[in-house]
Amino acid sequence: MLVPLERIAYARSGDKGDDSNVGLIARTPGVYEVLRSVVTAEWVAERLGAIARGGVRRFEVPNVLALNFLLRDSLGGGGTASLLTDAQGKTHAQALLRCEVEVPEELLAGLGSDFG
Repeated sequence: MLVPLERIAYARSGDKGDDSNVGLIARTPGVYEVLRSVVTAEWVAERLGAIARGGVRRFEVPNVLALNFLLRDSLGGGGTASLLTDAQGKTHAQALLRCEVEVPEELLAGLGSDFG
């Protein structure tokens, strides 16, 4: 079933100089395994490439069921040097959560229907 990431995961983003990072946290271990196999650095770069002009790196954080993505050259010089509205990357997590991913329907059971 095709669902937005916001239905199966949480996310948080922030800034690291001229780069931003997005932590994507799965709601269940089963969902984490799907995210690990589907949401690669290349997958994120295809969807957020206009933001991450310097590419994307992925780091796995399995003890908290999370993936952390470093979006290189995404802040126009960073918080103190950029004219971007979001020069600190706070909206980058929401941009990722709006992307859709294919998930086996049985993994959606118990996650609630807050998102349809």
